[in-house]
Amino acid sequence: MKVIITDDFDLRKIAISGQCFRVKHLDNDYRRFIYRDEVCYIKALPGEHEYDVICSPDSWDTFWAVYFDLDRDYQEIRESIMTDNAFIQKAVREGAGIRVLRQDPWEMLITFIISQRKNIPSIRKTVEWLSDHAGHEIRTPFETIHAFPTPEELTWFGSKGLSSASLGYRLPYVEDAIARVYSGSLDLSALEKYEDDELVATLMKVHGVGIKVANCVSLFAYGRIARTPVDTWIRRMIAEECGGCDPFPGFGDIAGIVQQYVFYTEQLHKYDNAPRALRDDL
Repeated sequence: MKVIITDDFDLRKIAISGQCFRVKHLDNDYRRFIYRDEVCYIKALPGEHEYDVICSPDSWDTFWAVYFDLDRDYQEIRESIMTDNAFIQKAVREGAGIRVLRQDPWEMLITFIISQRKNIPSIRKTVEWLSDHAGHEIRTPFETIHAFPTPEELTWFGSKGLSSASLGYRLPYVEDAIARVYSGSLDLSALEKYEDDELVATLMKVHGVGIKVANCVSLFAYGRIARTPVDTWIRRMIAEECGGCDPFPGFGDIAGIVQQYVFYTEQLHKYDNAPRALRDDL
């Protein structure tokens, strides 16, 4: 079906903005997004603001519009950003089109535990390996793929299976998250009602989850757009472009969106200069 999205929306920028690791750029120029058992194929059409979407019946309005955060006006937010910092001004311009996705809290928790001290290609590889080896099949009209494994599936997969996933020192962290969610001692659905600080503090009770990972989960799963994960790239930007002074608190409730613009801009030339096979996959 054809959909019209008049607000900022750039599939490639979303794919390399550091928030999602299973987006696949297909040969026919569709990008494939997966959320639990739902799959969406989407590509831009020649007409302005037009996109072709292939997904399960009625799921665009009831599900994927929420996933892509289409109720939020990103153009208005972007145009409201006031700063004297030239690098952040550039990042806001170059990042136009990024949206903060509303992804699965369980997948985000495990994914960002895995992400620690890993680059994006390595994270993607590990997440896909876990899905292929422990997740259940999803059949679409075009292919059979695997869902990100549920807590139950990773519990059945066990320590022996997880030890083959190149998790390294992160293995006990992943196992602790699995045990907490599977047992119900950590109810990820209930966290939706928590205020930001309580949400972050609760996530940090999981072994190996520090402030950066907790902020990632808060931003990319719960839509808490005031949260700003600080990783190596953001830390470098703060040092080199802001004189060591963290600029994000000054952006208040939209700081997480500004962070995404900055992260994308930090990554941009790295990916533009990457091998063509990697660029084409994004």
